Amino acid sequence: QVQLEESGGGTMQAGGSLRLSCTASGYTFSGYCMGWFRQTPGKGREGVASIDRKGLAIYADSVKGRFTISRDNDKKILYLQMNSLKPEDTAMYYCAADNLLWSSLRVSDFGFWGQGTQVTVSS
Repeated sequence: QVQLEESGGGTMQAGGSLRLSCTASGYTFSGYCMGWFRQTPGKGREGVASIDRKGLAIYADSVKGRFTISRDNDKKILYLQMNSLKPEDTAMYYCAADNLLWSSLRVSDFGFWGQGTQVTVSS
């Protein structure tokens, strides 16, 4: 049974940094594509970053150069390093996993989701 648990969210001032973690269990972590998504009230969930089994990453234009996705296959943890945070980064952040051939920012490509961790950036 695939289980994903996010942590590391919190409140930060604009310009600050946070690192999110997603601890995975119940499947072969190294064999799955992983992604970070976010959602604000009244808006749909959107892709932030994704990393495939080989470690190749893609990013949404809104976070390129500020966020970095990485994975530790030995520890079965996915990370999202968020720097130069902006108020518009405020959202619930979700970790996702699926057996994909390559990275994806499409919500519909992922079948397994965590419960989310809240990130709030104040101006």
